Amino acid sequence: MNEMNVDVAVIGAGTAGLAAYRAAIAAGRSAVIIEGGPYGTTCARVGCMPSKLLIAAAEAAHATAKWDAFGIRLDGVVRIDGEAVMARVRRERDRFVGFVVRGVDSIPAGHKLRGYAKFVDDHSLTVDDHTVVTFGRAVIATGSSPAIPPMLKAAGRRLIVNDDVFEWTTLPKSVAVFGPGVIGLELGQALHRLGVRVEVFGRGGFVGPFSDPALKAYATNAFADEFPLHVDAKIARIAETAEGVRIVQEPGDGRLMNKDFEWVIAATGRTPNVRNLGLENTSLALADNGVPIFDRTTMQCGGTPVFIAGDANNDLPLLHEAADEGRIAGDNAARFPDVQPGLRREPIAVVFSDPQLATVGKRHADLAPDSFVTGEVSFEDQGRSRVMLRNKGLLHVYAEKGSGRLLGCEMMGPDVEHLAHLLAWAMQSGMTVQRALEMPFYHPVVEEGLRTALRDAAAKLSAA
Repeated sequence: MNEMNVDVAVIGAGTAGLAAYRAAIAAGRSAVIIEGGPYGTTCARVGCMPSKLLIAAAEAAHATAKWDAFGIRLDGVVRIDGEAVMARVRRERDRFVGFVVRGVDSIPAGHKLRGYAKFVDDHSLTVDDHTVVTFGRAVIATGSSPAIPPMLKAAGRRLIVNDDVFEWTTLPKSVAVFGPGVIGLELGQALHRLGVRVEVFGRGGFVGPFSDPALKAYATNAFADEFPLHVDAKIARIAETAEGVRIVQEPGDGRLMNKDFEWVIAATGRTPNVRNLGLENTSLALADNGVPIFDRTTMQCGGTPVFIAGDANNDLPLLHEAADEGRIAGDNAARFPDVQPGLRREPIAVVFSDPQLATVGKRHADLAPDSFVTGEVSFEDQGRSRVMLRNKGLLHVYAEKGSGRLLGCEMMGPDVEHLAHLLAWAMQSGMTVQRALEMPFYHPVVEEGLRTALRDAAAKLSAA
């Protein structure tokens, strides 16, 4: 076995791991970054970027659906070339991955180890069967993997995870998507708009990232108007067939419905990659899901010299959060034991469906009852939204009683990624509803819908 002694050992070369490594090196510490899988982040390979490439194709195809309402006549039939669609997705995906890989290539060879790490104790680990690394501090940044419910495994060879979609060379005729969360909604709607027969199945009435009952109901109805969406599906059985997979659904009236698809896509969440790290050999306290208990302001696991960042900690599995967490973990690993809280930004999450979904700050479920008011606006009659024929959506903004401080928002509407950023900046700067209303609003823009919701919140605060 080879031996290596470093100040900081970083396990995982994804977004969080690269940020942690760079922070440790910038602080003047010796560091090694360990990776057993392919280089290239989850975002670039199977997440943010390839999914947006597929969505962009779907949006281009769907744009023609509104031409008639605008008085624009299309002579002929729009034809979707599945092979060309997926060729562009893969080609551009590989380009984005290439940027990440080139960044890894710039790291000195002596700072990189290929293989899977396993802790021996609090200050040493092995990498496969070739190297023992002794470290002063460690950063766990091992990412996550798709979670597959046991029931879906009956689909056999016809079961794939969302990661696999981006290896397709053409579009299938039909898919069943399990999980109407962020990934399931994005993929399900995009494939539907590209001519694939799609049904989306969920449990418990959950849809997207929403916890506000009004937003959940609105989103459920809006998506169900476009494609079959079963947010609380009862599935009797699933079986692989010669041509694909058969799903037997109980619609609730005593009947059984047979539904046949080419593929089943499991978009049922992701699991932190911590099970095979040998954490049982350390003094780390673990939560029920096997993730070390950590402080999200410092990324430190208890009082130990071990830190955890990115999807591996199962906190906020988003690229920008992983980058921030990796930097904080790397900084604190370098300065240990003088650990300091790092900057955690106002939470912001976006689903790139159409209409888009977003949450900012605290969600409805995070707030104490009777501690806040809700400012509301519907985009159905919002001026600019109607002009564009994109007038579908609902926005709820939450403000604290007494202080009037903006607390959070859940929303569905046209390009609300931009409204989400406005609100995140406002909340992080501590704005009240009244202060936000003093900001400029141009006319006619979708942002005027936010002003309507803020005015509603202000009136309710005055009456509270």
